[in-house]
Amino acid sequence: MQKTGIVAGTVFLDEQLFADMEKRVIETEFGTATVLLTDIVAYIPRHGTDPSNYTLPHRINHPANITALKALGVKEIIGINSTGSLKKELQPGSLIIPDDFVAFTQMPTIFQHIAGHVPPLLDSNIRSRLEQAARACGIGVTASGTYWQTPGPRFETKAEIRMMAQFSDIVGMTMASETIISCELEVPYAAICSVDNYAHGIGMEPLSADAVSKGARNNARTIARIMEAYAGLTG
Repeated sequence: MQKTGIVAGTVFLDEQLFADMEKRVIETEFGTATVLLTDIVAYIPRHGTDPSNYTLPHRINHPANITALKALGVKEIIGINSTGSLKKELQPGSLIIPDDFVAFTQMPTIFQHIAGHVPPLLDSNIRSRLEQAARACGIGVTASGTYWQTPGPRFETKAEIRMMAQFSDIVGMTMASETIISCELEVPYAAICSVDNYAHGIGMEPLSADAVSKGARNNARTIARIMEAYAGLTG
């Protein structure tokens, strides 16, 4: 069975889909990447496997991660990304499959000495199959939307969120970088994003890292069900 690449947070380490994983360290020209392998997936925990040594978003080695997955023969990659909602109607607990993104800050690239002008695209075939898998599980998803990436690790100001909300639906710190590197390496990529909190100033409750982590844990089981159904569609 062809492996699907998954890049996600550490909350998925406890899910059955990733049980009995083989841990492998892959050396690439961009550095090392730790990959967890099963019969059906190659999973990179983007923030590392050690909760006491958490890799913050601005320090993630995206070129190494995506290059490692390609070296393992992965033909497509799915990002599972935690996000904040920029719209009051897009409530925490929602799931969204974005079709575009905004990223004005410096993004990672594999290119250093050639004109690597690659248009970044979220793969429409993967997006369609993710939606199909969710529907098969009876799980509602929003099948399009715009993701705004900020560099992190800080949260955004209320003023920044008001501006972003005019043009985007969700905000996060990783998906755009993964999309760009995947496109540069010619590996199809798409993402399913969990809305784990309202962005700063959108909701009534104060924003905190603990609240974001709690929301991600609550959504992990739902997304794992979708990924299990997705594996059935592609197997």
